[in-house]
Amino acid sequence: MGGFPFSAIVGQDEMKRALLIAAVDARIGGVMIFGDRGTGKSTAARALAATLPLIKVVEGCRFNCDPDQPHDCPDHCTSNRARKISVPFVDLPLGSTEDRVLGSLDLERALAHGEKQFEPGLLAKAHRGFLYIDEINLLEDHVVDLLLDVAASGENLVERDGLSIRHKARFVLVGSGNPEEGELRPQLLDRFGLSVEVRTPQEISQRVEIMKRCDANEQDGTGFAASWAGEDAKVLRRIARAKAALPSVETPESILSDMAELCKAVGADGLRGELTLMRASRATAALDGKKTVTRAHLKSIAPLALRHRLRRNILDETGSTVRIERALEELFG
Repeated sequence: MGGFPFSAIVGQDEMKRALLIAAVDARIGGVMIFGDRGTGKSTAARALAATLPLIKVVEGCRFNCDPDQPHDCPDHCTSNRARKISVPFVDLPLGSTEDRVLGSLDLERALAHGEKQFEPGLLAKAHRGFLYIDEINLLEDHVVDLLLDVAASGENLVERDGLSIRHKARFVLVGSGNPEEGELRPQLLDRFGLSVEVRTPQEISQRVEIMKRCDANEQDGTGFAASWAGEDAKVLRRIARAKAALPSVETPESILSDMAELCKAVGADGLRGELTLMRASRATAALDGKKTVTRAHLKSIAPLALRHRLRRNILDETGSTVRIERALEELFG
């Protein structure tokens, strides 16, 4: 069975939109996907990574360094040759240790040759790609802390076993989980750029279409992927155009004021809400082919950027999304 095409995923428009935004601007800070089991959370993230074009890396480099960019790599990147690889998609298992995640001393080489050499971890393998964590709400908190710090800084610093290693680690962090199995700490959840809620489709026509497409993929994965190659190519071109246009997309002062007013109205802590709204709205405008961010872009992205940043109000149990939509209506009509 081949990988499931991104364009063939039925419904779950909010999740797909969040992943596209993160692919356009990795500074968004990653995507947290909460929802029912079996709703295509990992399938969507993996499919988007597979849709993206091959990337160039320095031949022989274990850290996926870009040959077209200046690099300071523990491998020193001495090769003048480049090769192309698929966009990295790395799964982080729940039982992963800090050594496995961050990297550690290569014990085999140390014992056999008496040499100290760094063995890259999962963060190095995910550089310039995606790092996916299923059931992130069950991952140990100190490991989540480390991941979020590296995702925010874009660098991994390892100081242990007599080693002091620093390498780039820029990736789109995608976490998923089922709220019934435990919640993520609010201060950690706040570090994610966007938050998505997915539910099992209720329309019979959608459920039937999902079964038909999954069955077609199982029967002939290559043929099924080929039938959706054209649609996936459109997604790829849309992302490429958006990334190229992103630096020139303007955000008017009035829209920045709208963002600040909205965050104040819903009681979002800190300034991460405003910054995420600004970046996500800009990426949304770029995906839409627009040169200027409008209030419509802000309103469409607000629930994704803010729903996980609100404090629980014991006097208002309507839910974060409803509170945000109500604030949007009161402020902007």
